[in-house]
Amino acid sequence: MLSVRTIHVTGQDLVRLRQIIEFMRPQSPRDSENIRRLRRALETADVKEPADIPRDVVTMNSRVTVCDMDTGERSVYTLVYPERADYREGRISVLAPMGSAMLGCRAGDTVEWGVPKGTKRMLIEEIHYQPEASGDFHM
Repeated sequence: MLSVRTIHVTGQDLVRLRQIIEFMRPQSPRDSENIRRLRRALETADVKEPADIPRDVVTMNSRVTVCDMDTGERSVYTLVYPERADYREGRISVLAPMGSAMLGCRAGDTVEWGVPKGTKRMLIEEIHYQPEASGDFHM
């Protein structure tokens, strides 16, 4: 079990994520663990007004470059709500292991989550777009 750290979220994202978690029906034990992990992170989250979220924090709808710490491969992803997820398009659900690990973390953080063969680690290299930093408070 990986530790839970304090993440930064907006009040709007917190409310919407709690609603999603409440009504989500896990399809597998892995889904249940992802939901539990996100729930725990939200319980200790540092909740801020959208204008007060630091520019280097991954929030919902942020577009980020990550680097796989094992392979060195870089990828660009957008963190989205489950209904917008499409891995082929680079849109990662906040309920996916990688998505819940990234939420609320900062550029320069290494995020980790369990996979069948151990632990996956990604470095959040850069945030290309963050709605709050761009004044997009109603996405």
